[in-house]
Amino acid sequence: MARLDETDVKLLKALQKNAKASAKELCDLLNLSKTPVYERIHRLEREGVIKGYSAVIDNKEVGLPLVVFCNVSLTMHDDAHIERFKRDISEIEEIMECYSTGGFYDFLLKIVLRDLDEYNTFVFEKLTKVHGIAKMQSSFVLSEIKKITELNITIDP
Repeated sequence: MARLDETDVKLLKALQKNAKASAKELCDLLNLSKTPVYERIHRLEREGVIKGYSAVIDNKEVGLPLVVFCNVSLTMHDDAHIERFKRDISEIEEIMECYSTGGFYDFLLKIVLRDLDEYNTFVFEKLTKVHGIAKMQSSFVLSEIKKITELNITIDP
């Protein structure tokens, strides 16, 4: 885990709010010149704190309003089967996120699609083809209550 100081936290919070913030805006916020700001950004990227930059797209506005959370259990739990499952899942573009979970199911998938017909096709043509799935249970998002992309970063005591 990276050691962050107060300036790092301010910088990360600013970049989370607006990754396209100008150098001047960041310099003014941090009360630093361009070189130290860029050096901090490059260090945070190098250390893996900043993994990349992206635009946050409204899924409904691009014709992908259906969000499904799908719990998955595997038939086998040895390393080879788990690695194969992870590789197969990583190659399916409709799956936006995949988490290994504790509890009744082994994995939680977030899937984004156009509609229920497309989900039906997705399940039968892609998901059921993934080797080693024993059980699946899907939950369909009816409305989005909270969705944020900004982490609540604090300084370690």
